Amino acid sequence: MSFFITSVGSGDGANLAGLAGADSHCQQLAEAAGAGAKTWRAYLSTGLENARDRIGSGPWYNANGELIAQDVDALHSAANNINKQTGLTESGATVNGRGDDPNMHDILTGSTPEGTVVADMTCDDWTSNGEGAAFVGHHDRIGLRDDAPSKSWNASHPSRGCGAADLPKSGGNGLFYCFAAN
Repeated sequence: MSFFITSVGSGDGANLAGLAGADSHCQQLAEAAGAGAKTWRAYLSTGLENARDRIGSGPWYNANGELIAQDVDALHSAANNINKQTGLTESGATVNGRGDDPNMHDILTGSTPEGTVVADMTCDDWTSNGEGAAFVGHHDRIGLRDDAPSKSWNASHPSRGCGAADLPKSGGNGLFYCFAAN
């Protein structure tokens, strides 16, 4: 395993204690799943760092050994293999998507389709559970419309806030992607 969606968020909305806190969360979940020997990084952009530059060079596989993407370019193309069936948690569980109760398909990224930062859409670089919004993707590749953003794994729309009570309003639960950087 070298890729997963966190099974739980931080418990404080989009306040992940910055990139260091998000990376630590990825590392702890990976260790609990028996994959802690790798260096895990959260797929999150900030004003100083783009998600695509944080996650190593690939390839990445989910908990079932299915290829997610061969490299960074494939990950940020239509050729990636992130969907509801392959976007699994660290323990190999499926994450609820559109049509499930509750819907948790909004995955925090703060990123464009290319994996670069969306300005002012990172909940103060993942340190705020108050004002603002986070840009999210749909791990299940399903949205309200049949367009590219609705089907984007990393760049669909802004959340309805940064707090734990705000994220579920648009279909989220404070979950994010983790990639093994080595």
